[in-house]
Amino acid sequence: MASPVTGKPLISVALIALLSFLLVSSSLASSDVPFMVVQKKATSTRIKSGAESISVSIDIYNQGSTTAFDVSLSDESWPQDVFDVVNGNTSHSWERLDVGGILSHSFELEAKRKGMHYGGPAVITFRIPTKSALQEAYSTPILPLDVLAERTPEKKFEWAKRLLAKYGSLVSVISIIVLFVYLIITPSKSSAAKGSKKKR
Repeated sequence: MASPVTGKPLISVALIALLSFLLVSSSLASSDVPFMVVQKKATSTRIKSGAESISVSIDIYNQGSTTAFDVSLSDESWPQDVFDVVNGNTSHSWERLDVGGILSHSFELEAKRKGMHYGGPAVITFRIPTKSALQEAYSTPILPLDVLAERTPEKKFEWAKRLLAKYGSLVSVISIIVLFVYLIITPSKSSAAKGSKKKR
C-alpha cells in the first residue's frame, strides 16, 4: 500500500527556490555597473607630398544599468616624434554618461615620419556611486596604419579598377550594341556607294 504524499516536501522545495532567487537577485543588484563599449577608428588621407592627415574618432557607449560620472578619455598611442596634433586634443572629459547614452570625441593628426604605426587602445576612466576607486575601460585597437607609404601605380589607378568592376558588364553590353549597329550600317553604306558608281 502506497503511503500518502504530504505537502511538507513541496513547501521546503518552494522555500529553497525562493531563497535562491533572492540571493541571485541581490548579487545581480550589487553588480549593477556601467558597461562601457568604446570604439576607436582612424583614417588616413594624403594631403600633399610628404604629409598625411590622420582623423581619429572615438565613440563611448554605456551599455550597463548605471550612470557613469567623471568620464575621462585619454589616447596616448600617438608618439610626438611621429605625429603632430593639428586639430582637437587626444584627451577629453565629461561630467556623466547616462545609461544607453553615447559620447563622441575626435581629433586630427599630421604624420611627420614614414612607417607602420600600430595604435594601442584609448583608455576611459569613470566613477560610480557604489565604489570610490576609478573604473577603467579600453577601446578597440585600430588596424595598422602604413603612414606616408609610397603610392604605387596600381594604387593610383585603383579608382579606375573599381569603376571597371562595377560597370564592366554594362560597358560590355553597350559596346556589343554599338558594334552590332555599326556592322548593320556599314554594309548598307558600301552597297549604296557601289550602286552610285554603277549609275555613273
